[in-house]
Amino acid sequence: MTGEKEVEELVVKLAREGHPPSRIGLLLRDLHGVGSVKKATGKSLSQILEERGVRRPLPEDLSNLVRRALRLQRHLEKNRKDKVSLRSLEITEQRIRKLSRYYVRVGKLPRDWKYEREKAALLVR
Repeated sequence: MTGEKEVEELVVKLAREGHPPSRIGLLLRDLHGVGSVKKATGKSLSQILEERGVRRPLPEDLSNLVRRALRLQRHLEKNRKDKVSLRSLEITEQRIRKLSRYYVRVGKLPRDWKYEREKAALLVR
C-alpha cells in the first residue's frame, strides 16, 4: 500500500490529466491497489482536490446530466417527431435544474448560475 502523500499526489496527477473523480477512484483501486482514498488519507477524494485547487467547473453528476441533455438535443434535431426522446429531454433538464438548485444552496455553484438549453454546450468540456 502506498503512503498518504503518494495517494494525494496520484489523485492530483490524475485530476490534472482530465479524469473525473469517479474514474480516479477506479484507477487508484485497479492500478495502484488503493481500495479507499478516504481510508488511505483520512480525506475524501473531493476534499483532496479542493485543497489542492484542482476543481472542475461543474460537479460530475451535473455535467453528466448536461451531456445527456446535449445528446438528446442533437438526436431531436434529426428526429423531430420522437416524442419519447422529447419527454426524456424535459425530464433530464428538470433534473439539471433541481440538482443545480441544490449545488447553489450548498455553495458549489455561484448564486447566479442557471441552466440554459442554448448555452449548455459551453458548460461541459
